[in-house]
Amino acid sequence: MFNGKVRELDMTTGSLAKKILIFAAPLILTSVLQLLYNAADVIVVGRYAGSRALAAVGSNTSLISLLVNLFIGFSVGVNVNAAKYYGAQNSNGVSDTVHTSMLLALICGVSMGIFGFIAAKELLIMMSSPEDVLELSALYLRIYFVGMPGLVIYNFGAALLRAAGDTNRPLIFLSISGVLNIVLNLLFVIVFKMDVAGVALATTISQYVSTILVVMCLIRTDTYLKLSLKKLRLRKKSLLNIIKVGLPAGIQGILFSISNVLIQSTVNSFGSVIMAGNAAALSIEGFSYVSMEAVSQSAITAVGQNVGARKYQNISRILKICLLFVLSLGVLWGVVYILFGEQLISIYAPGEPDVIAAGKIRLDVFGYTYFTWGLMNTFMGMLRGMGYSTTPTVVSVLGICGLRIVWIYTFFAADPTLLNLYISYPASWVATLIVVFFCYIIAKQHLIKKVMREDTAS
Repeated sequence: MFNGKVRELDMTTGSLAKKILIFAAPLILTSVLQLLYNAADVIVVGRYAGSRALAAVGSNTSLISLLVNLFIGFSVGVNVNAAKYYGAQNSNGVSDTVHTSMLLALICGVSMGIFGFIAAKELLIMMSSPEDVLELSALYLRIYFVGMPGLVIYNFGAALLRAAGDTNRPLIFLSISGVLNIVLNLLFVIVFKMDVAGVALATTISQYVSTILVVMCLIRTDTYLKLSLKKLRLRKKSLLNIIKVGLPAGIQGILFSISNVLIQSTVNSFGSVIMAGNAAALSIEGFSYVSMEAVSQSAITAVGQNVGARKYQNISRILKICLLFVLSLGVLWGVVYILFGEQLISIYAPGEPDVIAAGKIRLDVFGYTYFTWGLMNTFMGMLRGMGYSTTPTVVSVLGICGLRIVWIYTFFAADPTLLNLYISYPASWVATLIVVFFCYIIAKQHLIKKVMREDTAS
């Protein structure tokens, strides 16, 4: 029985606010811990290897996101598909999703790892990475992509656990691998003087540790999420359902990252000092990103379970709860960035006022406006949980990617300052938020009419 498992969370009954909070809190902690471990990479390399190494590591962020977001998008498809079967208490559907998604993760991870390892330097050249950090950046990227199979498998496995409402075990797994990452960072960089290579190697090793833990969890569980290596195969129905939701989400992530890569390339043109400041600010702002992303993931799972259980009346309540949570988080992080931005950046680049000043520009812009991204992303999560994944993809392509590209070649071209470049972010968020709000209203009405037709037919 699904309801008999303590670690699972049925989000179709009881207090929705309480259950969404119980679901989201470990997910936020998991994401924040992951960022702390990633920040440790940047801090260690910045303090003990210098701003050049810091720029080399930080300049890879947008490119890595571009290359992995397709498969992270697929994990959204895994989550939605499994959550609907969970809500309907369909054990065969959950099992098919588990075995299809884990084999798909292995295939995708190995393929992307090979591609990234071979094409690392050429990709960085396409991004206009400066000559003084090109070789270091390429070295970091190649080692990072050795860990790509582990990264994809972990994300798919964690998505399966989240579909059943379990966010506690991914938190435990990440805590273990994260502590290992910090220890290895200090060992490789400070003791063995491996600099950029040491940071990348520590990340890769710790990634595989978390992957092993999540796979063993699925193998040993006595729930419908149980994984049997003998049953791994691509089942057509499950694969198509995952692709239906996951592919648009992945494409959105890719196109979203393309605009970020374009912005990163523009940042690179300002030189390594600005690159280092941007890298530090990007690492810091990630904490607000993952906090609000956790709310969007909560919306996806909660709506997915309720759609599977045919409890459509809960959808509006879920939206109100998630919007309240994400707005609170956005304001909280904004205050932190505005008041303590310089101190936070100085952790990454102590004694380098030019780097700190460059990073503070980005944090100020995001501090005042990042909550609008959270609101926008929550509506997108609601749409995906309802099964409408293509709509937020199209809206994102036009509203976020399209507007940023236009901004760079118009407003930024007329006034090529760092501040003007960063303003393209909130401008695109607000425009997309307005459109996706109306898309949600239309999608909900469409879903209600669909239910009425089904009830009439039955």
